[in-house]
Amino acid sequence: MSKSVVVTGVSSGIGQATATLLVGLGWQVFGSVRRAQDAERLQGSLGPAFTPLLFDVTDESAVRSAARTVGAALGERTLDGLVNNAGIAVAGPLTHLPVAEFRRQLEVNLVGPMLVTQAFLPLLGTDPARRGPKGRIVNLSSVGGRLAMPFLTPYCVSKFGLEAFSESLRRELMYYGIDVVIVAPGHVATPIWDKAEEVDIAPYESLPVAGPMKKFRDYFITEGRKGFPPERIAAAIHTALTAAHPKARHALVPGRFANWTLPRLMPARTLDRLIAARLGLRSKRG
Repeated sequence: MSKSVVVTGVSSGIGQATATLLVGLGWQVFGSVRRAQDAERLQGSLGPAFTPLLFDVTDESAVRSAARTVGAALGERTLDGLVNNAGIAVAGPLTHLPVAEFRRQLEVNLVGPMLVTQAFLPLLGTDPARRGPKGRIVNLSSVGGRLAMPFLTPYCVSKFGLEAFSESLRRELMYYGIDVVIVAPGHVATPIWDKAEEVDIAPYESLPVAGPMKKFRDYFITEGRKGFPPERIAAAIHTALTAAHPKARHALVPGRFANWTLPRLMPARTLDRLIAARLGLRSKRG
């Protein structure tokens, strides 16, 4: 009998690569999208082993309806995996960022995974009536979940929070035998970088930090397009779902020493100065 998994946010990027890989390996994949046209496109390309679920991760009633759909498809069996992948990145200087944008970031990247996890936990094995091995949860974090960068405060806050959510949840779910694993990529070459070029920084052009913010955006777009292909992250997700003894956290970072190991070894003030020098954030006062 094939393994089953729910993957959120499969319309593009890491989510689509993960759904494609798992279908190819014989999994039954339930993938969430927000648009009917994406559901039809993926159903056509991935075939009968893929079932689209139409919901936004912030819509609790739609999420719970999707969980009932998956439960009916599984019968009495447990769900083997849940991949919380759906997410967005909100950028801007915190001094002037609209509070509504900050709330939107947290709703999608932090509250969303909580709603999805709660809805699907009974299928993963907290419901004793279900038969089969206990499922596993994989949460998609980021380098930004451990290294916070300027002008990405909302995103980094959401990913730091997701790291705490994952750690606490893993310890709570030990009672049920359900594991929680974090996959934390660095730059990944996905269409998100094309969208990043369209980010409107006009509202911040009059601010003193407008120049550094533009440098930061341009740097991240350039580095992002040189990042790992989404298929590499999908392979790590598959490992996180299937390894007998998975690591609690998988960090996949291009240029690992310079972009991950070294910054985490540096004193915080030293890293502050390096970032400031690169972006032109040093104070002109005094």
